[in-house]
Amino acid sequence: MQEKIWSEIKKHLLTYLFLTLILLGATYVRVANTKEILGFYYDQGRDALVIWNLLHKGQMFLIGPTTGIAGIFRGPWYYWLITPFYFLGRGNPVWPANFLALTAVAAIFILYILGKEIFDRPTGLIAAGIASFSYYMIVSARWLSNPTPMLLISMFLVLCMYLASKGKAWTWPLIGFLLGMSIQFGSAAEVFYIPAVLIFAFWQRKKLPSVRIIFLSVFLFLISFFPQAIFDVRHGGILSGNIAKFLFSEGSFKLSFWEVLKLRLNLYWEMFSSKIWIGQASQFTVFFLISLSMIALNLKELWRKDGFRILVLLGASPLIAMIFFQGNDGNVYDYYFTGYYLIYILVFSVGLGVLVRNKLGIVILAVFFLLFFQMQIPAIKSYLANGRSNVNFKEQMLAIDWIYKDANGEKFNVDVYVPPVIPYAYDYLFMWRGEQSSIKPSPDRVKLLYTLNEEDFPDRLGKWLTRQDIIGKIVRTASFRGIAIQRRERLNR
Repeated sequence: MQEKIWSEIKKHLLTYLFLTLILLGATYVRVANTKEILGFYYDQGRDALVIWNLLHKGQMFLIGPTTGIAGIFRGPWYYWLITPFYFLGRGNPVWPANFLALTAVAAIFILYILGKEIFDRPTGLIAAGIASFSYYMIVSARWLSNPTPMLLISMFLVLCMYLASKGKAWTWPLIGFLLGMSIQFGSAAEVFYIPAVLIFAFWQRKKLPSVRIIFLSVFLFLISFFPQAIFDVRHGGILSGNIAKFLFSEGSFKLSFWEVLKLRLNLYWEMFSSKIWIGQASQFTVFFLISLSMIALNLKELWRKDGFRILVLLGASPLIAMIFFQGNDGNVYDYYFTGYYLIYILVFSVGLGVLVRNKLGIVILAVFFLLFFQMQIPAIKSYLANGRSNVNFKEQMLAIDWIYKDANGEKFNVDVYVPPVIPYAYDYLFMWRGEQSSIKPSPDRVKLLYTLNEEDFPDRLGKWLTRQDIIGKIVRTASFRGIAIQRRERLNR
């Protein structure tokens, strides 16, 4: 095996030199400056508090983050995955954020392997290049949240299904495990991996492994739900009841879908195009149609490849199912498809890979990447320097450290306003930073009060500030981009 790998590299040295440079670049744009531009908000603070309580108070848990649907929670796998990195970083969220970003780099490496094995090396390099330096793919990889590992899980799943189509029986238990994990980490659409894999199993019925391996595969799928099942039993069936209500009582799936079809098609286009292109949509439309034409003209050849059919099967499943999905008040968001981003990029790259078989195609590909980098590089540079908002980890740390320094050992209280209402992020950051300096906000009501607020609509923020003016008078203020701080003395009322 080792000799085969070295032989492959030696025969195609230039290809692997390019791949190495791509992966190094992908790593840099995913981990650079994390301590300043990390987005640490409501979800991140909530998750960090759960892990803090596990590490410092021994509080165990059987469920993980919410699915976004009332009363339905994922399992604890995401928390278990990032806990070691919170431990190694002594509570610093930069550590788990960088770990998740590196899983996205690993996903790009597997993306190349899939492109090479299913099609050819140029296709693998094209897909890796797009995925590595797409602004929105970089942002997605740097998200400290449970959907991020789906980039890697999705690529492993495609790889295992491809190997299974080649008769590798040992991949079926991995498919079962990855299928379970995809539902635990995914945001929503990953649940449609299940019908896709079932169709794949029927298609591969002549190559299915022994009954023992099939049972092991099903067991590994079901075991991912074991913590939730225990939680459900302990709490009187609350999870299963909420799931049943969502699926049946609330009519989350409906056959009368024409009114949502146009909305879904618009969402699909925006979701797909934004992962490859930013800027002028007309430019991308041209390259999309070129890629689609190349696939259509070579469909007979491509359809003979099991790998291509696997990509079509997995990629089409959520696009069809989400037309019928009308639950969650009809809300469907871009990040619901995190587990499909790289699949769609690979399909698009197949068309470009076919294109470069002639000289004119090479010119067209060169124009594509020229325009691609012309748009992506300025956006990436701005993001790495400033983040995506006026409130990043850097500003949060500056604000909290300013309060601790200004208090100078005096007991104080803190009142925080953030747009999502619940300031989990600051609850965690004050506690973590306080643990480092042995200074914490007082649990008792004291004279010194600090109020901290992030930017919001003037009417909502104004009401909160008006209430604070009744509580305490401002002594001095400070600001750090989107964060404002007031040192106040409580009024005797």
